[in-house]
Amino acid sequence: MNTRRKVQTRAREESRPAIAEQRLKELSLKLPTPPEPFGTYVEAVQTGNLLFLTGMLPTVGREAKFIGRIGAELDVETGHAAARLAALNVLAVARQHLGSLDRVARVVRLGVSVATSGDVRDQPKIADGASELLQEVFGKDKNPCRLVYGVASLPLGTPVELEVIFEVSAK
Repeated sequence: MNTRRKVQTRAREESRPAIAEQRLKELSLKLPTPPEPFGTYVEAVQTGNLLFLTGMLPTVGREAKFIGRIGAELDVETGHAAARLAALNVLAVARQHLGSLDRVARVVRLGVSVATSGDVRDQPKIADGASELLQEVFGKDKNPCRLVYGVASLPLGTPVELEVIFEVSAK
């Protein structure tokens, strides 16, 4: 194959949208068991072509994997890891609800609450733990708008909580 044809083929392959389920395999990511609600609510609600996920915490099973506030008990790197774990829980719940992550047409919005103490200003770096994972799975072209803010405390004492809105395609 000549060089020009190789470049054209590679460009076509790179311009194809990432297939989420395939990306999970390529990244060797195994999704956890979807978390169950810790109160009287549901983890996912779909209306039309929008799927709303709320209250996604960095938990494993029924327990918080990370406990504490950024700037007090935890540092930014730990917060980043907690946000990534919460995002894995987002993917697990979305897959459970949709049947396949390939139905995600776009990540519309990512809301990240970060429990901090004092004068912490690194909330965006912590939120990147979730943003980076979503980008790895769905591709840059599906990056969401994002809202990140610091709060005094979160459920179960966790350092982060995610709220996500997905646009989904028909089955």
